Amino acid sequence: MAKTKDGTNRRDFLKLAATTAPAAAVATVAGTGTAEAAEPTGETKVQDTAHTRAYYASARF
Repeated sequence: MAKTKDGTNRRDFLKLAATTAPAAAVATVAGTGTAEAAEPTGETKVQDTAHTRAYYASARF
């Protein structure tokens, strides 16, 4: 089997990939928790720009 410059081959890579993928999936699932929504800080307004005016004109508002 052909080895690369650093001494690894395709089979070694596949063995490593097969063992690390499930570990990464477990770490991702274990890290999920509940998130809380941020409270609104005040009234939100759309800025009046040429882009918003063009959108409203195309949407017929």
